Amino acid sequence: MRYDVIVIGSGFGGSVAALRLTEKGYRVGVLEAGRRFSPRDFPQSNWDVRRFFWFPRLGMKGIQRMTLLRNVLVLSGAGVGGGSLVYANVLHEPGEGFYSDPHWSKISDWRRELAPHFERAKVMLGVATAPCETPADRVMQEVAGHFGVAESYGPVPVGVFFGEPGVEVEDPYFGGVGPARTGCIGCGGCMIGCRFGAKNSLDRNYLYLAEQQGAVVHPEHEVIDVEPLPQDGYLVTARPPGTRAEKKQVTFEADEIVFAAGALGTTRLLLELRERGRLDRISDRIGHGVRTNSEALVGATAQGTSIDYSEGVAITSSIQPNAHTRIQPVRYPKGSNVMGLLAVLLTDGGPGAPRQLRFLANAVRHPLAFVRSLSVRRWAERSVILLVMQDLDNSLRVFRKRTWFGSRLTSHQGHGEPNPTYIPEANEAARAAASVMDGVAASAVNEVLLDVPTTAHILGGATIADTSAQGVIDPYHRLFGYRDLHVVDGAAVGSNLGVNPALTITALAERAMAMWPSKNEPDPRPPLGSEYQPIGLIPPGGTGPS
Repeated sequence: MRYDVIVIGSGFGGSVAALRLTEKGYRVGVLEAGRRFSPRDFPQSNWDVRRFFWFPRLGMKGIQRMTLLRNVLVLSGAGVGGGSLVYANVLHEPGEGFYSDPHWSKISDWRRELAPHFERAKVMLGVATAPCETPADRVMQEVAGHFGVAESYGPVPVGVFFGEPGVEVEDPYFGGVGPARTGCIGCGGCMIGCRFGAKNSLDRNYLYLAEQQGAVVHPEHEVIDVEPLPQDGYLVTARPPGTRAEKKQVTFEADEIVFAAGALGTTRLLLELRERGRLDRISDRIGHGVRTNSEALVGATAQGTSIDYSEGVAITSSIQPNAHTRIQPVRYPKGSNVMGLLAVLLTDGGPGAPRQLRFLANAVRHPLAFVRSLSVRRWAERSVILLVMQDLDNSLRVFRKRTWFGSRLTSHQGHGEPNPTYIPEANEAARAAASVMDGVAASAVNEVLLDVPTTAHILGGATIADTSAQGVIDPYHRLFGYRDLHVVDGAAVGSNLGVNPALTITALAERAMAMWPSKNEPDPRPPLGSEYQPIGLIPPGGTGPS
């Protein structure tokens, strides 16, 4: 099968690419490793591991990926709609540090360039203000008071339809286009998949409209190879995830490729292709500048069950204990207690005794709290997870490491300050929350026993730069060395945002697609390797920038 453009992945970058290129007359195919979900396909709780977790070799084809590298445990999404199926809906714009980051600030006035694309993304994703009147929000107000920053407390912007719960209406954002949906019931189930159609996931906006206009989505097609054809174009090989049988492989041809498999997926695939000699002109910077959003996941669990902390959408509010740190309360719905298995007694890191020894000392000094921390009974109702993000300049390098069984993806510390394994503000916030809740503060088991933090917002690995010596793609998102290969997802982001990155990835994708010519029209972008020149929006069917 031949397409003009193949998009690898269907998350916040891939979905934008699919719609905007289809609008411009291209025949677009989308290859997605995950399956397609309707609202009733999502699990009722995350104890239904087959439908929640993504481990296809074990028959699990859910929406939650977990990837353990040497320096970080990565949570990411799977399925048609990518991370939008499992993310917590938050659509923040980044702060000034994103625009002025020295890795790319000299290229352009990014705030000016991206402003219209942020606005367009907000409309497409249906941004609304989260109602922040839940028990978890009241805890956050107290935590803000503890830090002396009560004025920083406030609601977050989210991609959720807050219509009348239980009443089906035509999609309000696209004039009746799309499946009918009901309003949010505040069940806290956003991160196991919304069973009520209230979440503005990408299969309900960008991807839905792309398919209506002719794009073809191929679920359960994991891309394993991209090979240049003798003339022009590429041969793309895919297979059902979880299988290695060659007879189940299928191939597609395309003139151009958009890599949009998420920061980790795109970086992994490009590293594999370079390792096999398929794309040997890729910049040596592939895998550098990987960001964890400088994150930590901690929390607090109440001893009693008189207050239900699972009420509301997944995230409703945030506070800023200092200029570089943002903290948000996160929740799972009633009965979804499986992530509680990762929680252990809060333990500080930093200089001094190994963290593992500190944990053992905590358990000995506080045996009752230790025993309570092992129980996940009604954990979702009793717990407030704290997502802590920072915009500090730290990074990892991700690379392929050879083993006796082939090679695997791993990491080590990158440029700048070391990627943090312990954030003091995070642990202080967890203790403050536990005090308010009359509960026990918690760390993630991987942080305590392995000194490996958790991130739900992996970024970078194929970043934007003005030359191949500094990055992997040019400011038009074209791979250095390959004018017809593009990276349009979180891999392109070269800095820690300190906020949830979904809106930023969407806006960057909108900008990249706005500069593509319509099919069979001249390309206004300068030759690969030329100095960056801003160009205007190229509307569908247009003859040039507006």
